[in-house]
Amino acid sequence: MVDLHTQYARIKPEIDAAIQAVLDSTAFIQGPQVATFAQELAQFTGAKHVIPCANGTDALQIAMMALGYKPGDEIILPVHTYVATAEVIALLGLTPVFVDVDPQTFNIDPEQIIEKITPRTKAIVPVHLYGQCANMEAILKIADEHNIHIIEDAAQSLSAEFIFSDGSRKKSGTIGTVGTTSFFPSKNLGCYGDGGAIFTNDSALAEKITMMANHGQKVKYHHEVIGVNSRLDTLQAAILSVKLKYLNEYTAKRNDVAGYYDKNLAGIKQITIPYRASNSTHAFHQYTIKLDGVDRDEFKLYLDKCQIPSMIYYPVPLYLQKAYKQPGVDRGAFPVTEKLSKTVLSLPIHTEMNAEQLEYICTIIRKYF
Repeated sequence: MVDLHTQYARIKPEIDAAIQAVLDSTAFIQGPQVATFAQELAQFTGAKHVIPCANGTDALQIAMMALGYKPGDEIILPVHTYVATAEVIALLGLTPVFVDVDPQTFNIDPEQIIEKITPRTKAIVPVHLYGQCANMEAILKIADEHNIHIIEDAAQSLSAEFIFSDGSRKKSGTIGTVGTTSFFPSKNLGCYGDGGAIFTNDSALAEKITMMANHGQKVKYHHEVIGVNSRLDTLQAAILSVKLKYLNEYTAKRNDVAGYYDKNLAGIKQITIPYRASNSTHAFHQYTIKLDGVDRDEFKLYLDKCQIPSMIYYPVPLYLQKAYKQPGVDRGAFPVTEKLSKTVLSLPIHTEMNAEQLEYICTIIRKYF
């Protein structure tokens, strides 16, 4: 699904030099490379403030802690997403309020957000799933009307841009009150371990987030708020600085791969290729097709036998997970998500795919149908 070895080999001298510089300095925690990377990522995204942290899940949790939510406050999120989005809400004693997704984009449905807002609603968490932005213009309007926050989960969409109706653009993660991302190795900008970051244009909020990620302190041993220990290692920051220079190139390559799939799979009636919204560019973290009238498990096994990896992301919707079951919310409550959980399949897409591999994959798929 992702070829990190070949990707590393292409930039090996730069990566090795960056790692060696950290080893030589032995500044393994909060070394100068961390601040440098934060500045570079701020410049890349257009965010006023970037606060690195230990992982994408921490990024979401710290953002919610900094915004001051209290147990019982409600946070709206899509039901078709990775568990981390709901996990941090529950861990903080907040109430996750699930919303179904758009059947084309797989992102949270703004119309259904409106139906779920109550006096206890504090925030909306749009997840820019598979690399494409949710409808942020509509979500911003809802948030403004109801005076609630937007916390963007941009773990899969770093480098994607939302296009507003006036033609202006903003990078995913920089549009709402606060944005979060992950640098898990398989992400579009991935490090060689765990890592994450938080974005905001609010200077006061940035200061609070920075404190909370460092045990609630601005000055060592002086703890102003209750915080956590969530730091991006210097080694990972050094690696990410190198890879950030190639992120636009990586995104273009992923779009080339997606374009090849689009062209070569479009004629197969049992396959719906990914929908590309007119109001967002696509980072193509995943290339996720929908199957119709096909035994997905049988098809996946066929691909496996042909040495073609594939993945079923989120086969059990969050509202049917034991940990997140809610009274009176049963099968059928979120029909779009339920159908997607049974019909989607993600094909290999990464920066190192070549024409021979793509031709083989598409030939094998066409042969099946």
